[in-house]
Amino acid sequence: MASLDRAVIVVLDGVGVGNAPDADVYGDEGASSIEHCAAAIGGLALPTLGSMGLGNITPVLGTPPAAHPIGGYGRMAEAAAGKDSTTGHWEMAGVVLERPLPTYPHGFPAELVARFEAAIGRGTLGNKAASGTEIIAELGAEHMRTGKPILYTSADSVFQLAAHEGIIPLQDLYHLCEVARGLLTGENAVGRVIARPFEGEPGHFVRTPRRRDFSLEPTGTTLLDVLKAAGYDVIGVGKIEDLFAERGLTATQHPGTNVEGCAATVRVLARPFHGLLFVNLVENDQLWGHRRDPEGYGRALADIDAWLPEVLGLLGPRDALFITGDHGVDPTYRGTDHTRECVPLLCAGPAVRPDVALGTRATFADLGQTLAAAFEVAPLAHGTSFAREIGL
Repeated sequence: MASLDRAVIVVLDGVGVGNAPDADVYGDEGASSIEHCAAAIGGLALPTLGSMGLGNITPVLGTPPAAHPIGGYGRMAEAAAGKDSTTGHWEMAGVVLERPLPTYPHGFPAELVARFEAAIGRGTLGNKAASGTEIIAELGAEHMRTGKPILYTSADSVFQLAAHEGIIPLQDLYHLCEVARGLLTGENAVGRVIARPFEGEPGHFVRTPRRRDFSLEPTGTTLLDVLKAAGYDVIGVGKIEDLFAERGLTATQHPGTNVEGCAATVRVLARPFHGLLFVNLVENDQLWGHRRDPEGYGRALADIDAWLPEVLGLLGPRDALFITGDHGVDPTYRGTDHTRECVPLLCAGPAVRPDVALGTRATFADLGQTLAAAFEVAPLAHGTSFAREIGL
């Protein structure tokens, strides 16, 4: 008999705890998202995460180590190359990429852009690595004059198209992204094609919450796949459906903000289901980390911390909550990109043994392997289960 009825994974997008053993390879030496955020704002009180052991795995000014954490606590290093959401989420679900997804620090090849423009029947603007808010400020007015979408990328494996909703309607922008997704194969198989809608007037453009990601399909069998095949519910909240190309899910909700994502999570937990609820809360990455705003980053963490008691209160006797991240994005670090860091591994709930030190795991896939064991489904290709250590 499986040891769990329900598991909840909450991914705090862009929340790292430093000390990645290979951070120097990525030029991210010393990055530590939560630690540096707390120091920069004079302290960060996170009592719920603290009770789960957050202060035991990374220094957090304002959140000291717990004498006896309420569950298991540790951190996970990423085995795959890269530091993006697709790679991180796939790895925690058991798929470890052997080769990094392609990136384009100098823009996309001219031949590829020409094929895309021919397929959509219009030109593009930009084609360079850039901050999303900055390139909209730079090219938004020209986009409005010409109707050409803004094409850009980042340090991640992404092909991003920005368009004003009054110039290219939302469904048309999504269609352009679907065309791009179909072209981006083989050596150009980027992790995600991202629709980046915005609104407003020149000098006052604002990105809207109607972003949509068109992900490469996972290259191996994921935890979601094996749970669904075994008859479990697999419910995605946030951009989970995008990151897994809608594969392995039985139901999805796609809220655009943390507040909406937290509310959706509570609604799902308040009704019966049997299996996995997989949640991504995006704002630490999307709104605050890339903009290097420690005040906003800290507020987002504090809001999540204040919400977590409601989640814990909805857990049944055979339920467990897992809190983690997919990569770092230190809000005090140079540049605007993600940072290669370990991510938190915190677990609690009635089914979880308290005060269990889990150490530093060698791969995010340990989380997926643990849930595969707890739900008694086929083991994943990667990862070492810690189910027994936490009493599952």
